[in-house]
Amino acid sequence: MTLIINGERQQTEAATLARLLETLELGDSVVATALNGRFVRAVDRERTALKDGDAVEILAPRQGG
Repeated sequence: MTLIINGERQQTEAATLARLLETLELGDSVVATALNGRFVRAVDRERTALKDGDAVEILAPRQGG
């Protein structure tokens, strides 16, 4: 399936948001996620199904002032 991940089209076989993060080697990272513009809590990623054309945003916290 094709997803739009952080604005870029990418192919994936991941069925859930949690699996997508694993395939992107972000499974253990502290990140914020959104699916089609809606925030997805970390505890909900395993049961958040993905479908062709979904838009996923993955954001890492940054420090600074």
